[in-house]
Amino acid sequence: MRCVIARFPFDFVKADVLQSMKGIKPEPITGESVIIGRRHYPVKQVGEVITRQDRRDFTAGEVTRALTRLGFTCRSVPPTAPAETPLQVASALLGPAGHI
Repeated sequence: MRCVIARFPFDFVKADVLQSMKGIKPEPITGESVIIGRRHYPVKQVGEVITRQDRRDFTAGEVTRALTRLGFTCRSVPPTAPAETPLQVASALLGPAGHI
């Protein structure tokens, strides 16, 4: 499959991606991820390996689109709950207003 990542054309085959990632230890996932074999890899790590480019040169979206088109399962960043401010914590500890 032909795709463009960081303005450079690449011809990817699913078997070649599997072979390239064989024996590579997954880094901790902090953003988008892809399942290759039974392992979860950060999309940027996979992009760096298969394109041989610095991961700052391409976006996670470019690699995610390419890997999805090849049939890999990609996952986005799970939404995080907003952190409570100290004022919200103190207010919750004091209870509802009007109960003196």
